[in-house]
Amino acid sequence: MAKKLIIIMVNTDPRNGEELGAPFFQATVAAAMDYEVDVVCTATSGQLMKKGFAEKLVVKPGSPKTVYDFIKDAHEAGAKFYCCSPNLDLFDMTADDLIPECEGIVGGAKVMEDIMEDDDVRVLTY
Repeated sequence: MAKKLIIIMVNTDPRNGEELGAPFFQATVAAAMDYEVDVVCTATSGQLMKKGFAEKLVVKPGSPKTVYDFIKDAHEAGAKFYCCSPNLDLFDMTADDLIPECEGIVGGAKVMEDIMEDDDVRVLTY
């Protein structure tokens, strides 16, 4: 049985709030079930790791819960968040711009190593 879940947010577009609930909710559930959970935000989703960005987004119009609240829920449950290194240049960010829930910056080689070299890993992409 797998012990780790890696969620890669690469095709999820933050401009479509309804796309953002499922990955963070599933990260929360998996972490609450004591699985190790890493969420890697890359491409357009990398913006979610920037301070102030996810606080302005909601999954459903009119909801009082922001996307940042979903991120905090998952983090509190034990999920770890990472920003993919090319996003720093793409969105003019530095490490100081990242939300406190972001564990750090990872590159493609780290993601590939985690996926390919560990038989106890499952991957979900959004």
